[in-house]
Amino acid sequence: MSRWLSLVLILFANWAHSADYVIAISVDALGSQYLQALIQADQLPHFKQLEMEAAYTLNARTDFDITVTLPNHTSMITSRPILGPVGHHWVKNTDPAADMTLHSNRGAYVAGVFDVAHDHSLRTGLWATKTKFSLFRISYDAGHGAPDMTGENNGPNKLDVVVYELASPALTRNFITTMSTQPCQASLIHFAEPDSAGHTSGWGNEAYNNALITIDTCLGQIMDLIATNSLLKGKTTLIVTADHGGKGRNHNDADEPLNYTIPFLVWGAGVTPGDLYDWNTGVRQNPGTNHPAYTDPLQPIRNSEVGNLMLSLLNLGPIPGSAINTRQDLRITRSTPADPVQAH
Repeated sequence: MSRWLSLVLILFANWAHSADYVIAISVDALGSQYLQALIQADQLPHFKQLEMEAAYTLNARTDFDITVTLPNHTSMITSRPILGPVGHHWVKNTDPAADMTLHSNRGAYVAGVFDVAHDHSLRTGLWATKTKFSLFRISYDAGHGAPDMTGENNGPNKLDVVVYELASPALTRNFITTMSTQPCQASLIHFAEPDSAGHTSGWGNEAYNNALITIDTCLGQIMDLIATNSLLKGKTTLIVTADHGGKGRNHNDADEPLNYTIPFLVWGAGVTPGDLYDWNTGVRQNPGTNHPAYTDPLQPIRNSEVGNLMLSLLNLGPIPGSAINTRQDLRITRSTPADPVQAH
């Protein structure tokens, strides 16, 4: 397929999926099996609403090699695998050293979703409930972000808003206040409580379930904001996924299905409710219970789709150097007038 035809197909896909604001939420340790059990028990009304109104799957995948928090969130932001020649190579899951960035660790600049959005004069934001997310604040600050070579010079600081709160309800209140006054077009939110409860009491136990109920309340508040705020209503798309699941009190085994099987839900502007795999026949493949490697010709939907999906929704091109969803062909709707994905 020619370069020009590829560009045309991406433009058609972007036209079909347009949004003015995109919010990505990562629920730390949200394993699909535990999520579905609580939905069926009517314990998570807002996640249940998402299942009814979103394009979604509960059979998405994490990174193939590593199922821990910070490396998988780095994949979401950069749309790269963790390892390999195109990987971002961040494997640590602790607070970074003061002088360490994604770029110094890899030996080359690692662009992310915030680079592209910021360099196109959009406002960007990161809300997190773990201090280790300082990695992204440092990597994309005024001293470490790349020069803006796109149109107007917006400077090297790629993140306009960075907020840390220990608890998700407080983080949600801050997010709602910001989005009601100075909204960000590209936002990533991280909720940590299910992971903390899983490590302490076990995945699927009472504390873990209660943590998901707390997150469901936060999710409902954000969905209500999107549905009622005059600026955001009808112009905002929400992405909800996870960095990993868990089993027992851990999630380090990347070959464990309970660790690598996660949800991926897209709700709001430009979305046709239904099964994401049905909307992506020919470009993504439901893996069943399998654990496909990156070398498989048809990939499952992965959490690392997030960065390039966000940009596609914002009518922007892919992250430089990215390797996942680089064609921005993950469809969140049944079809488009030109049916660009089927043309692949």
